[in-house]
Amino acid sequence: MTRVLIVDDHRLFRSGVRAELGNSIEVVGEAEDVESAVKAIAEHQPDVVLLDVHMPGGGGQEVLRRVLGSGSQVRFLALSVSDAAEDVIGVIRGGARGYVTKNISGKELTDAIRRVADGDAVFSPRLAGFVLDAFASSEAPPIDPELDSLTQREREVLRLIARGYAYKEIAKELFISVKTVETHVSSVLRKLQLSNRHELSRWATARRLV
Repeated sequence: MTRVLIVDDHRLFRSGVRAELGNSIEVVGEAEDVESAVKAIAEHQPDVVLLDVHMPGGGGQEVLRRVLGSGSQVRFLALSVSDAAEDVIGVIRGGARGYVTKNISGKELTDAIRRVADGDAVFSPRLAGFVLDAFASSEAPPIDPELDSLTQREREVLRLIARGYAYKEIAKELFISVKTVETHVSSVLRKLQLSNRHELSRWATARRLV
């Protein structure tokens, strides 16, 4: 049976993944941030790590850097609410074998885990194009200082705002409180020197983040 370790900063989500996988996959452990993930991977030596992209301590890319940099052969499958091109490309370049979004079904996730364990690369359908485009081009993506000034969570909130989500919908989608959403929006507006969510939407659309 394929052995999996779940890395995500939301306990309820980790519990939900366990329930969805049922008895078809052996969950050997869980972690909620970068430090606990690195420690748990070394301790349990899973076949596959289900890795969230955005979490405390540096996110999924930092876990990849530290674990794969130590010579570990464990395989990583990113599982995230984000479907942004830079997130997908970032973790794939960091060494993940696949990337699926959190709206995936339990059956599809089980299949994706097994395929990654067997050495395949697995992506949610619309994400495969990002990877193909990125690796087909010899040019690195341009640096955007304004975008780089935002945290990963602020980028997630920004994208959802640009897609027309209400604060309550964003809170539900990202498993955070409405108050936290408001705090992130205020921070984004301040950093980008914008005045309202309509200007945020135009800014995100201009950078093809939507």
